Amino acid sequence: MTPLYDRIAGDGPILLNVPHAGTDLPEPLRQRLRPDALVLRDTDWHMDQIAREVLPKGASLLAARPSRYVVDLNRPRDDVPLYAGATTGLISTIDFDGTPLYRDGAEPDEADRAQRLAEVWDPYHAALAAEIARIRAAHGYCLLLDVHSIRAHVPRLFEGRLPDLNLGTNSGAACAPALSDAAFAALTQSGLSAVRDGRFKGGFITRHYGQPQQGVHALQIEIAQDCYMLESPPWTLRPEGAEHLRGALRGLLAAMAGFTPEGAA
Repeated sequence: MTPLYDRIAGDGPILLNVPHAGTDLPEPLRQRLRPDALVLRDTDWHMDQIAREVLPKGASLLAARPSRYVVDLNRPRDDVPLYAGATTGLISTIDFDGTPLYRDGAEPDEADRAQRLAEVWDPYHAALAAEIARIRAAHGYCLLLDVHSIRAHVPRLFEGRLPDLNLGTNSGAACAPALSDAAFAALTQSGLSAVRDGRFKGGFITRHYGQPQQGVHALQIEIAQDCYMLESPPWTLRPEGAEHLRGALRGLLAAMAGFTPEGAA
């Protein structure tokens, strides 16, 4: 069986999670998708690679391999919408633009949905929860950064152009205020445009695992893709933009590394 994720197990308190950069599609699903869906437009392109490149010494990494078209790992298992207005679902039948993903008559049924949850969503979240628990047991706390990117213009989801760097803290509920402030300050000093708790406040992962009262402090970073890559196939990195982004993420991670929760050793 193809592995569900790549893992780097560090000995420090920081964990980077990358749930949407995967491109693996089971062949039976590939055959059911429309040809234009197979370009995987909604992938968080290069985020797994960039996360590895900026990973601080001692930090851990979990990066999913399946495409979000298999199942969206950043949606709750019951598929309750996280945002008002247009969105996509746990096992979506449309892309961000509202375009159908499946050939006529090939949409997932309940048995298919249940299988994807059992084979992908459940084990991935079990692995993520175990990694958080491992880190918290070692340090008394865990600092989780959920790493994402999206096309800078998606009119169905938001107006205009998205800021380059979008920090989500579930409106302050997912982490300590001091961590949120330090992280946002680092982003504003990067030379890229930045906003906190704007259109992207954090998905299921940030909201569910970010429990500061239990020692888990979670942030989501959503990056506008046109600041580091071409937003059309073959989704090529732009070297100068990518290096600027790496610098911004290193600054964010340095701010996280400088944070120690109250009461931690």
